[in-house]
Amino acid sequence: MGSFACIILFNSYPKYSLGDEITNNLNCHFPEKFFFRKPVNVGHSRLNFGPVLVGSNVEEKGTVEMGEVEKKRFKWIEIGPNITEAQKRTISQLPLKMTKRCKALMKQIICFSSEESSLSDLLAAWVRIMKPERTDWLSVLKELGKLDHPLLLEVAELALLEESFEANIRDYTKIIDGYGKKNMLQNAENTLSAMKRRGFICDQVTLSAMLNMYSKAGNLELAENMFEEIKLLGHPLDKRSYGSMIMAYIRAGMPDQGEILLKEMEAKEIYAGREVYKALLRAYSNTGDAEGAQRIFDCIQFAGISPDVKLCALLINGYRVAGQTQKAHVAFENMRRSGLEPSDKSIALILAAYEKENKLNKALDFLMDLERDGIVIGKEASELLAAWFQRLGVVEEVELVLREYSVQQTSSKVHPS
Repeated sequence: MGSFACIILFNSYPKYSLGDEITNNLNCHFPEKFFFRKPVNVGHSRLNFGPVLVGSNVEEKGTVEMGEVEKKRFKWIEIGPNITEAQKRTISQLPLKMTKRCKALMKQIICFSSEESSLSDLLAAWVRIMKPERTDWLSVLKELGKLDHPLLLEVAELALLEESFEANIRDYTKIIDGYGKKNMLQNAENTLSAMKRRGFICDQVTLSAMLNMYSKAGNLELAENMFEEIKLLGHPLDKRSYGSMIMAYIRAGMPDQGEILLKEMEAKEIYAGREVYKALLRAYSNTGDAEGAQRIFDCIQFAGISPDVKLCALLINGYRVAGQTQKAHVAFENMRRSGLEPSDKSIALILAAYEKENKLNKALDFLMDLERDGIVIGKEASELLAAWFQRLGVVEEVELVLREYSVQQTSSKVHPS
């Protein structure tokens, strides 16, 4: 029986009359709305329990009795052949070493339809009939993660309610992080609240996941509140917490506050990740704060990170936006002296700086230096030059100068002095 995937069918039974005592007992067992189970309103009136899950294109395989109060029978049935090609392909790719009980559930989830079935009832039946252990739950969740299945987080939420899952604080943290990546703040907050109600104490890992979520969502106030909560734990702040808070300040247009935290980290010999430094450098660069950009560029090297062409381009751009063309050129030459090959972007930035100050001769000298060193400009730089020359009406004249310069360079190589 374990070799078959299951869909649950509810058979209608005669009407039942439930008193106050039974009603209250039933109500206390229904979990919060957050966990995707629909609340049942059980009153004094007589109730009809109609079909909840509808199985189509299936073959009956057996029945299993439920509890005494809920007089319903579950029928285990195998999925028939009339499923979509995509579903067949996904099922065929399930790991060969996956247990039969896990494959049974995976098949049902792959073919699941919310219009015909209830996911909570499906999982409850799987638990009662297949008797899974924690390893089985983790195997199913891992496979759903690989498939990037849309029901992953819902299955994980429902798993938290099952005793066989043996939920721990890290399970809650993973769900919170998953909701954070999807920018589903309310769901993440609900999961955190549920975790607290069940007696789990928030630790730095869980709060850091919340902080990172608020940071990515651009909610500075909530990010700051969570950062303070982490501090109250009394443990040293880690690289991730600092990094998330710095990014929150950057997204809020407050790079100076982010830099203060960066200095605080360095004083504790904690260094941010490359992307955090890059984001802070970009923030200063785009606003033309050349001094701020240079400070962060120096911090990058102090942290033991070797600047690449992209980081150098951000520094060059900072000087360009600030109107400091000479310093932009110095930064470009420093990049070349460090052994980095100039990118088309960095070349275009220098040309844009000269264009901003209307220094055509300087731009031509710059291009000739590149030509002499065998550096060919790319699309972005070429398009910038073409637009600039057209505005000046000197396209033919510049082409003539460059052509004559190229002939002179060729001649000097053939007949060296």
